[in-house]
Amino acid sequence: MASPDGASGAGGSPEETELSITLTLRMLMHGKEIGSIIGKKGETVKRIREQSSARITISEGCCPERITTITGSTDAVFRAVSMIAFKLEEDLGAGSDGPAAGRAPVTLRLVIPASQCGSLIGKAGAKIREIRESTGAQVQVAGDLLPNSTERAVTVSGVPDTIIQCVRQICAVILESPPKGATIPYHPGLSLGTILLSANQVR
Repeated sequence: MASPDGASGAGGSPEETELSITLTLRMLMHGKEIGSIIGKKGETVKRIREQSSARITISEGCCPERITTITGSTDAVFRAVSMIAFKLEEDLGAGSDGPAAGRAPVTLRLVIPASQCGSLIGKAGAKIREIRESTGAQVQVAGDLLPNSTERAVTVSGVPDTIIQCVRQICAVILESPPKGATIPYHPGLSLGTILLSANQVR
């Protein structure tokens, strides 16, 4: 008989069980951010894959936004997110007037099934407020669904260290409350506006 916490006598501690969970995190990124992550001849993404042990795929397409999917153990995913956040900060800093300009906040946009956003926001916004206060990161859950999908964007911004803590807490909530019903994933570039625009450009 399974014990109340769902561990059916596997003998592993909760920490061990948590590390064996496979987590998939989807992030929405702009072309410039994608360029940072891929690097020259794909060297940066190759290094992130090797050092984090996570599987990282970037959606194809020439639209301004693309989806980066990170899959692996929770530890591998957090390592990859950490490396991505620091890489984005490094590239943001390269465009500023040196360290005196202060650390520019990095923004990551996670794509999360709408059915899980309720748990993330919590009763009267209590959970999201707790995450903001304990990590120091800014967190915004979009009110509207992303076009042609059942997913919403969750924007996290701050310095890399606070973002990583924030993503950890968001993932903990997501793992506790699986999505309800079927999820229609968001694919950038499939909105009607883009299709009409491409049709107009053909003329």
